[in-house]
Amino acid sequence: VRLAESGGGLVQAGGSLRLTCAASGLDFDDHAIGWFRQAPGKEREGISCVSSSDELKHVEESVKGRFTISSDNAKNTVYLQMNSLKPEDTAVYYCAATRSPLPGYYNGTYYLRKLTWEYWGQGTQVTVSS
Repeated sequence: VRLAESGGGLVQAGGSLRLTCAASGLDFDDHAIGWFRQAPGKEREGISCVSSSDELKHVEESVKGRFTISSDNAKNTVYLQMNSLKPEDTAVYYCAATRSPLPGYYNGTYYLRKLTWEYWGQGTQVTVSS
């Protein structure tokens, strides 16, 4: 299984980036994909996820209204569109995968905080300058 993030970089505050998570070696139809980030000196934070069947697309309150998650199952790819970026968004962003729970039982926050995410990418750096 391989997850490869791309699309990070340096951007000014107010700018946008689109992160891509390309998955290979797993059944995309059975796995949820999550986006996490970790800033220096801080704990890892789950920020967005999509279930295997796309019936659940979730972004945490901390980024709601600015970040959007989408997926292209035909390409085994998940995107994180990040708009109106702020310096506090600076972090290494990771995508992760885990077997998706049965639909309708859990919300996105449960996915991000309670599920054990089995597979992780190497991360991509996002730096937002003020």
